[in-house]
Amino acid sequence: MNAVAPLDRILADVKNKQLQQIADKIINNIRITPEDALVLFEKGTLGFLGALANHVREKKHGDKTYFNRNFHIEPTNVCVFSCKFCSYSRLYAHKEEGWELSIEQMMDIVKGYDGKPITEVHIVGGVHPKMNIHFFADLLKQIKQHRPDLHIKGFTAVELDYMFRKAKMTVEEGMKYLHDAGLDSLPGGGAEIFDPAIRAQICEDKVDGKGWLEIHKAAHMLGMHSNATMLYGHVESYIHRIDHMEQLRQTQDETGGFNTFIPLKFRNFDNEMSHVPEVSVIDDMKMYAIARLYMDNFPHLKAYWPMLGRQNAQLSLSFGVNDIDGTIDDSTKIYSMAGSEEQNPAMSTAELVTLIKQVKRQPVERDTLYNEIRDYTNMDIKEIETNPLLN
Repeated sequence: MNAVAPLDRILADVKNKQLQQIADKIINNIRITPEDALVLFEKGTLGFLGALANHVREKKHGDKTYFNRNFHIEPTNVCVFSCKFCSYSRLYAHKEEGWELSIEQMMDIVKGYDGKPITEVHIVGGVHPKMNIHFFADLLKQIKQHRPDLHIKGFTAVELDYMFRKAKMTVEEGMKYLHDAGLDSLPGGGAEIFDPAIRAQICEDKVDGKGWLEIHKAAHMLGMHSNATMLYGHVESYIHRIDHMEQLRQTQDETGGFNTFIPLKFRNFDNEMSHVPEVSVIDDMKMYAIARLYMDNFPHLKAYWPMLGRQNAQLSLSFGVNDIDGTIDDSTKIYSMAGSEEQNPAMSTAELVTLIKQVKRQPVERDTLYNEIRDYTNMDIKEIETNPLLN
C-alpha cells in the first residue's frame, strides 16, 4: 500500500499557482528548472511531493523495486583527508586506531563468498598513502582471476583522484589502467555538495566538485557506468542542493553514464559536526521526492536501507525511490560507524523480499547495471529461505 494519496486527489487540493504549474510540467514530461525546484523545497507539502514523485516512479518502473546481492570490502579506514562529517576514517597520523587489509586478507573475503549467488563486490574505503594504484590494480586482477563473473564496483572519486595524482597519471590514463585491470563501475561516494564554499567548510582538502565530475566523465567515456550521491542535511541550503543536482543532470545529458542517484543523509554521530542537528524523516522524504522529480534523466533513485532503517526505507518507496541497495553483509563498517539506524547492516534475500512485499511493491533482483536477474513477486518466502541459490 502506498503511503501517499492518489495524485488526482492531491492536485485537486493545490491552491498555489506555482505548484500547479510545476505539477503540469511534470505530468507532461517537461523538465523543471532550478527555480521550480526551489519552489518545491519551500512550498511543496509532503503529500504533494510524494504524489508527484510516486507518479514519476510508477511511470518509469511501475511497482518494481530493485535490490542486488552484494558484499563489501573496505581495504582501510586510514585516510589522509579529514572530512568533518566523517565518523568512519582515522587520520594517517593515528593509523594504529584503524585497520589496513592486505591483498591476501581481501581475497580471503572474496573467497568466503565462493558458491554463493553474489553478483557484485563493492570496494571502498579511506585514502591510504601506501595503497596506491598498482596495489589496487593487483587486487582487481586477482579478484577477476578467481571469479571472472563478479562485477567489481570500486573506489570513490576521492580515492581515485589521490591514486592518479600520486602515480602521475592523467584522469583518463588512470581510469583506463584500472578498467583494464578489472574495475567495472564506480560508486557515487565523495560528491558531498559540489559548491566550493560548502566544500571548504566540510571537506576542503579532497577532490573538488569539478574533479569529481571529470573522473566520472572519464569512466563514462570508457563505457563504464557509475552512481552519483549528494550529502544533504548539514550546513548547505536548498540552493546548494539544487546546484548539485543540476550539475549532475547536465553531466548525465552529456554522457548518459549514471545509473542511479543516491541522496545520503548527514548523520552527526561521533564526528566534527556533531553539533549540527540531523534533519527529520519528513525532510528525508521531501528530499527523495524532489530528487525523483528533478533528476529526470537518471533512471533510478536509490535509498540505502541501513542508513534510513527498514521502516523508513519502506516509506521511501512511496516518495520516488525504486532501489534499496543490496543484501550487504554484517562486516560492513561504514554504515554502523556513521551512526546508521541499522547497527548490524545485513539482510538475507528473503528479508529484503519481505520488506518490499510488505508495502505492496514488486521485489526484483538486479545486477549492478540493472539487468533483471529474478522477479520474486510470486515466490513464497519459505521457498526463498530454504533454497541456497536464492538466499
